[in-house]
Amino acid sequence: MFNAYIEIMGDLVIVECEGRIVRSEAAFQLRDAVTSQQSARLIVLDLSEVSAIEGGGLGMLVFLQHWAHDQDVRLKLFNPSHLVRERLERASTLRPFEMATLDELIALLRWGDGRETLAA
Repeated sequence: MFNAYIEIMGDLVIVECEGRIVRSEAAFQLRDAVTSQQSARLIVLDLSEVSAIEGGGLGMLVFLQHWAHDQDVRLKLFNPSHLVRERLERASTLRPFEMATLDELIALLRWGDGRETLAA
């Protein structure tokens, strides 16, 4: 099971991911949650609650990385578990994923205006 919750704070969007990104259904749900945020300038994928990620999920993150670049949107990942981080490191040999630190996320949250939460 996979869920994505979207928090919009001005140009900043945080997509809180929960569950496993191991099936194509979860990967497509993640894609839809992110690509629907076309007015964002920065999207942070909070992976704190992601327990597993497999090939389809990794491929989707690579796709989203390219999508963000093409849309002039910064995409950052936040707080993946040790196992998820290892999978990400192996998958990002050509172009590493940008990671947000806790201090950076706190600064970004202060930067964002307004707040709206949606379930994806």
